Amino acid sequence: MSFLSKNLSRIKQSPTMEITARAQELKANGLNIISLSVGEPDFDTPQNIKEAGIAAINQGKTKYTAVDGMPELKEAICNKFQKDNGLTYSKDQVIVSTGGKQVLFNALLATLNAGDEVVIPAPYWVSYPDMVKLSNGEPVVVETKLSNNYKLTARELETVITPKTKWLIFNSPSNPTGAGYDWNELKELTDVLIRHPNIWIMSDDMYEHLAYDDFEFCTPAQVEPKLLNRTLTTNGVSKGHAMTGWRIGYAAGPVELINAMRIIQSQSTSNPNTIAQWAAVEALNGNQAYLNINKNKFQERRDVVLDMLNSIDGLECPKPQGAFYIYVSIAKFIGRTTKENIQIKNDEDFATELLNSEGVAVVFGAAFGLSPAFRVSYATSKTELIEACNRIKRFCSSLN
Repeated sequence: MSFLSKNLSRIKQSPTMEITARAQELKANGLNIISLSVGEPDFDTPQNIKEAGIAAINQGKTKYTAVDGMPELKEAICNKFQKDNGLTYSKDQVIVSTGGKQVLFNALLATLNAGDEVVIPAPYWVSYPDMVKLSNGEPVVVETKLSNNYKLTARELETVITPKTKWLIFNSPSNPTGAGYDWNELKELTDVLIRHPNIWIMSDDMYEHLAYDDFEFCTPAQVEPKLLNRTLTTNGVSKGHAMTGWRIGYAAGPVELINAMRIIQSQSTSNPNTIAQWAAVEALNGNQAYLNINKNKFQERRDVVLDMLNSIDGLECPKPQGAFYIYVSIAKFIGRTTKENIQIKNDEDFATELLNSEGVAVVFGAAFGLSPAFRVSYATSKTELIEACNRIKRFCSSLN
């Protein structure tokens, strides 16, 4: 009999990490690989933030902090929510964790009982369903439509709600589609949630600062204040502030929920990295001119990639409102064959053969719960993006 937990059989390793590792391995072996699989800004952490981390080391600020984050960072987070989102929280309503992923996992582990359902719109970030399963819950996946830019509608949400529904996981702008919900679209969803008082909202706002054109970011508790006491508003410094490796995520919500999350964190990782917390204080309180600079660079890259991919016969890409991803429909390529007579039966085959033949790493749509498609991350240089798109075009043209 295996000594491993039965829960382990319910989940799988993150496909994005697997594909990224495979691309790195091929590159280390001397192959010319362009990776469009990793969701990580290629920009360096801004200098003022790095200096804050260095100063913390030099000043001996290297000891344990409170389990759920130090007061200085919690205060900065409260100020951020008030300034950016019009949301008022006290420090006892805030938790700081080792990345946004831990925030979400703490919340699910603290609240889910066997059989509880969590509504997750697809395409979704790959970790959502597996975190629900590890917490003994049941993910209820709602497939959104390309024709609606992969956004959940009020009618779609209403049809999947049951007496067992405990959470809706909401992500805007979205990983993997870049789709953003404007105020009116989000209000339609919150109107549904108001009618179902037992459902809580987990709002993943990690890409808040990457919103393009005339799209204005908003978050559920901001749109509908009546939901404030059953919303966990989560965020972090990874994407907008180019601090992925610093591993700081945070959330604000009702005291009872935050206390429960704190208990779980106290028995797992304890406090997040102290030096990274001081760097995050500077990220939230210091000069943030880089936010617009980086956003404009990402928007320029988005436009280049979107134009090039949509010019390829058979590909279809809706225009993202934010983040740094494009979700590419490849429905017209399923069933075709490569020059080596390998049939493309699904989007995983497409991604595998694209990597093998052209050296471009993308993540297949099945990993995000909606096929046939693949995700492109344009968080790399424009030169590499143009070359990658040319390779994708060559690959698509080669399929019989």
